[in-house]
Amino acid sequence: MTLIIGLTGSIGTGKSLISNQFRKLNIPVVDADLIAREVVEPGQKAYTKIVETFGEDILHDDDTLDRKALGNIVFNDQEKRKKLNAIIHPAIRKEMLKQRDEYVQQGELCVVLDIPLLYESGLTHYVDKVIVVFVEPEVQVKRIISRDNSTEEEARSRINSQIPVADKVNKADAVIDNNGSKEESYKQLEDILKQWGIILS
Repeated sequence: MTLIIGLTGSIGTGKSLISNQFRKLNIPVVDADLIAREVVEPGQKAYTKIVETFGEDILHDDDTLDRKALGNIVFNDQEKRKKLNAIIHPAIRKEMLKQRDEYVQQGELCVVLDIPLLYESGLTHYVDKVIVVFVEPEVQVKRIISRDNSTEEEARSRINSQIPVADKVNKADAVIDNNGSKEESYKQLEDILKQWGIILS
């Protein structure tokens, strides 16, 4: 039996650190963000639908999607955002499940679905167990500001657009407290995987 782990957190909690550590442990990771970029590349069905829906003004000169232009359109218009999500989300989910099932068929002991908005999107039924990467809200704010050069207000508004990380912690099967050093976080991950029988102690 393959154990399917959902990996999530909130913006600025350092989830990619843990995702990369899974890869170092030779555990396959299905990355929702990466898939989200791939499904809107020229030639993909979702790309064609987006251009049909929003017009060619959202394209760069080389016909790739101008994310900023598209973002500006949907950010301030809920109806248009719904239209975009209705195109993109099914394409992402289909590809995620395809990759997950391929790894299961290959007999992998464990597969990770790295989904930033796992709870927000209601996708917990895709996985057997959930690991949430947690940091204190103030640490989140500092990390977002330094990573994206955003203002404190922008950082807080991005955090507030997601379910509070404390609520995710309460729903999780396991939590990695990422307030400390990388080594401490890696140790917590290894302990969880030992507990779940994925790596031998």
